[in-house]
Amino acid sequence: MSAFEKPQIISHIQKGLNYTVFDCKWVPCSAKFVTMGNFARGTGVIQLYEIQHGDLKLLREIEKAKPIKCGTFGATSLQQRYLATGDFAGNLHIWNLEAPETPVYSVKGHKEIINTIDGVGGLGIGEGAPEIVTGSRDGTVKVWDPRQKDDPVANMEPVQGENKRDCWTVAFGNAYNQEERVVCAGYDNGDIKLFDLRNMSLRWETNIKNGVCSLEFDRKDISMNKLVATSLEGKFHVFDMRTQHPTKGFASVSEKAHKSTVWQVRHLPQNRELFLTAGGTGSLHLWKYEYPIQRSKKDSEGVEMGVAGSVSLLQNVTLSTQPISSLDWSPDKRGLCVCSSFDQMVRVLIVTKLHKI
Repeated sequence: MSAFEKPQIISHIQKGLNYTVFDCKWVPCSAKFVTMGNFARGTGVIQLYEIQHGDLKLLREIEKAKPIKCGTFGATSLQQRYLATGDFAGNLHIWNLEAPETPVYSVKGHKEIINTIDGVGGLGIGEGAPEIVTGSRDGTVKVWDPRQKDDPVANMEPVQGENKRDCWTVAFGNAYNQEERVVCAGYDNGDIKLFDLRNMSLRWETNIKNGVCSLEFDRKDISMNKLVATSLEGKFHVFDMRTQHPTKGFASVSEKAHKSTVWQVRHLPQNRELFLTAGGTGSLHLWKYEYPIQRSKKDSEGVEMGVAGSVSLLQNVTLSTQPISSLDWSPDKRGLCVCSSFDQMVRVLIVTKLHKI
């Protein structure tokens, strides 16, 4: 691919914020996004922005008692577009951004900070119930149905006597019909665990030897295809989730991506073979996954095992001197992206020429 044909990552708008921002998410079917974080005085904040004439307009600022760590729209309908958030006190709240004074759903979900959240079954993405998964420093991963008050519908916690590990990232997947659904969780010690929600069992686990910062399936609403896991030490791993070998598990390829922690991975909604990784040095890398000629082969005993593909770097850019802590593609406009970094900046990016890849 020549330099002229390569995609370009262009910083379209950037705005300084007066608080530490931990997460940002596009509001579906709009030119709006939310940022979430905490003020220096220790309170939480949600801001709603809209892109207008090449600039950002602040539509609403909502201050809450506790710092807000993470959010998702994944379990809401397109009509409601409610935001689910996890905070430093372990609370899960769901907000109507039109009337944010009191949450429409609230539960004390965890004993410690909720580090990570994901949603499925809303926005027309994924079959089955609208559900939210939360992962916490208390070592537990819980699945919530907002239609059911107080108690989680699933609770994945360490068995008696097992050390509790800080859960840093969670992701839904395999939600291609009413029955099937999995949750993948990544922990500070490098553990990755895949929970089958239909059978309420641990389906697979592995360890990537370094804290797992971000996990994402390439699509939530298809039979498991690929899973990307990013780590503290600058590597990411792509697992082929189509073929699970009884002892070897899933085939994978790993790549040294950044000089430091890979904080985030996000697949392009319009092309699941493309994904962005965000690094601790303030850089973004755009990758393409290539499938092998055959995705599975038989081992010496005749048992099917997966074959990993390869990844290639399409483009990279350094935006900040501080880590890029959150990243979200627009579900509606190809190549539009929002990211936040620890220099208290939010940036709207345009990635060009993606339709040519």
